Amino acid sequence: MRLRSAPEPARQQENVFHSLIQNLSRGSAWWGAGIAPGMAYESFRKIVPITRHEGHAPQIARMMRGEPDVLWPGCCQIYANTAGTTAHPKQVPVTEAMLDHFRRAYLDSLLWYTVRARRTTVFRGRHLVLGASTALTRITESEPFEAYVGDMSAIAALNLPRWAEAAFREPIPEVGQIADWEQKLAAIAEGAPGKDITLLSGMPRWALALAQAIRASGVANLKEIWPNLECYMHGGVPVGPFQDALREVLGPGVAFQEIYVAPEAFIAAQDAEASEGLRLMTDAGVFYEFLPMSEFEEARLPSLGTKAVPISGVRTGVDYALVLTTAAGLARYLLGDIVRFVSTRPARIVHVGRTNLRLNAFGENVNERDVTEALLSVCRRNAWTIVNFHVAPFFSDIVSRTSRGRHEWWVELQAGTLLTPTGPVIAPEIDMELIKLNAGYAAKRASGALEAPFVRLVMPGVFEHWMRFNGKWGGSHKMPRCRSDRAIADDLGGALQFAKD
Repeated sequence: MRLRSAPEPARQQENVFHSLIQNLSRGSAWWGAGIAPGMAYESFRKIVPITRHEGHAPQIARMMRGEPDVLWPGCCQIYANTAGTTAHPKQVPVTEAMLDHFRRAYLDSLLWYTVRARRTTVFRGRHLVLGASTALTRITESEPFEAYVGDMSAIAALNLPRWAEAAFREPIPEVGQIADWEQKLAAIAEGAPGKDITLLSGMPRWALALAQAIRASGVANLKEIWPNLECYMHGGVPVGPFQDALREVLGPGVAFQEIYVAPEAFIAAQDAEASEGLRLMTDAGVFYEFLPMSEFEEARLPSLGTKAVPISGVRTGVDYALVLTTAAGLARYLLGDIVRFVSTRPARIVHVGRTNLRLNAFGENVNERDVTEALLSVCRRNAWTIVNFHVAPFFSDIVSRTSRGRHEWWVELQAGTLLTPTGPVIAPEIDMELIKLNAGYAAKRASGALEAPFVRLVMPGVFEHWMRFNGKWGGSHKMPRCRSDRAIADDLGGALQFAKD
């Protein structure tokens, strides 16, 4: 009944806030900043500025050295690497309270699936999770205090209740510790026959790679070896570009269940049709605030604290930067994600993009969701399959970086299409889709401030090569879909060969 009902999200969040404040006030960093037991939310948002990871980094470093009661009561020995999509990976603390949060949120996401599917058979088999190596790394060998860092999926796998690990978890620990992705997938594929897998979880490209390895033995799809496979759980990147290929390799009748998880928190999960967004985890121990993107300005971030609103103040259709306060001691932590509410009761959101990964060099303010949907629409219309892509600004005067220019698309499509696409064919269609999707883009195109885009079709393997070269192949690493600079595009242009348009 708890999951079927639509409780008041604001009341749940109020309870979460007061519980977090009680513990934050016991941390020396927050006690020194003025956080006190029973503090009202209005006082909290006036005295605690919104900050990125850098604002918490000195205190996290103290915790890693073994100092107790810094951001959260007690000592913390486990730290999770962030994905490093916009910068180098950073470490965030994973306290016992945060492990409880992840366990509860993951279970709720599965229960939401069972309510939606109207069956509980997913619990009768094993759950195969394609995650990073479960081997954690000790942070500092010289320190007497032992602290370890790893991928959040690995940390969660190592901290399952014994009954859950015995009954559900795959792969086996020996395979889970393999760091090399090709070796791990080969080991999983070798042990696949005979397993009763009911749920497969992992990023789309790893699910496709596993399916390819297993299909090499002659099976048409994964349901041929796992007849009870019924759910594919995914998150991290939009599944749209991979959806058709996934349905083919998974087999008939396999449902998709989307989750929204970061190393800092388990944020939302699907509880209805995909078009209705993901339900925010409002009662799982994380307090959320939402900073309107119309107010967002990186240079002024510390002064924008009173501009953020709790869930009671949000509106549908508005883009917000997501701000978290967690049981790891992170207070008013800017996650870097942009979300949009499609419903407020229950609270359902869609992920729009990243605050640092937008196309805004010409004032167009185009986000990751827009570019993904535009390319996906074009490819579906023409029966093309996306492998990977990246979009960057191209300045008319590359020396002076004038405000006039266009978007440069780097696109890798699956080989073997019946009608071979070309850049000049794709570009006008993408242009039309973005004009329909994004008012800022449409206005800039109409005024002439933004010229028509051009598309470069790259050879197969280009994006994989870039990710490998930059240490982003495997685990939870993601390909940035767009940037307002040419850091990635210049890499692609200078070091990688692309096909003729």
